[in-house]
Amino acid sequence: MVFFSLFLVLMIITSLSLGYINIPIKDIITILYGKITADLQILKNINATWLAVIFDVRLPRILTCAGVGAALAVSGSLFQGILLNPLADPYTLGVSAGAAFGACVAIILNLSAAYVSVPLFAFMGACTTLFVVMFLSYSSKNPMAGLSSNNLILSGIIVGAILSAGISFLKFIANEQVSVIIFWLMGSFASKTWFDFQIVTLFLLIGFSVSIFYARDLNLISLGAKSAASLGVDLKKTNIILLVTGSMLAAVCVSVSGIIGFVGLLVPHMVRFITGPDNRKLIPLSMLAGASLLLFADTITRAVLPYEIPIGVLTALTGGPLFCWIFKKNRFK
Repeated sequence: MVFFSLFLVLMIITSLSLGYINIPIKDIITILYGKITADLQILKNINATWLAVIFDVRLPRILTCAGVGAALAVSGSLFQGILLNPLADPYTLGVSAGAAFGACVAIILNLSAAYVSVPLFAFMGACTTLFVVMFLSYSSKNPMAGLSSNNLILSGIIVGAILSAGISFLKFIANEQVSVIIFWLMGSFASKTWFDFQIVTLFLLIGFSVSIFYARDLNLISLGAKSAASLGVDLKKTNIILLVTGSMLAAVCVSVSGIIGFVGLLVPHMVRFITGPDNRKLIPLSMLAGASLLLFADTITRAVLPYEIPIGVLTALTGGPLFCWIFKKNRFK
């Protein structure tokens, strides 16, 4: 935990120093120290351009990126823990597609001027998709079988395909707003503000608190439905609460940054090699690892590559082959 925390802090400081205007790390530390301690004398001796670049441009983007990465990793951990399937995440269950569809509707209706509208529509789309998926996978004849991971994932793939077609139709009728939707769907942290960071942080704190509170129940669920129920776990209540929590985190991430894949799927896999299946350790470490991983990717596309490419494209191009390698390696053990 300490190592992951220190690595994240180091990533933040390094990312702050890199960009079109390179700022020495020593000066970055001095500026942050002066800001935290409210030492005006230190800040007076700092270049005003550097202060504007750090506090108005880079720091809001960096912290928002770290928050989104953390939220996606926690969401992926929850879905994998509930469904007992390493391939489960907000994207395979169609939740992220529902959030994207809702956000696209808000953009087409020109509700993006009132910032709360896009996250609200995204959250409504995610929750609606989640309950449609649960409805399709539920069987009145055999309730436990109807809520199995295979049924939920299959239902999620079906609903996700329908929503993808719906998003394509919205892009078709969007006219001049189609470029906004396409760029937004590819994922980006450009022009993020302190308000974006506050929104992500608020929901991340709520989602993380709920996740840690139910971490023991997630461990018991991994023993099987009958064993968990015999040990006092209310399966129906716990599953619904954690599915809604994971959907909430995914919805907020999609509404702020667009579609960013493979973070929620890959990070829990990587962290599980270190912590094992214990969700009390897996969830907090996944949160820190997800923040560090996405911040690293955003720093690469923002400060290293000659042209800034959408962050969702970069995570898909790198995360996809890496996940295939991990899957292939573990399959034949």
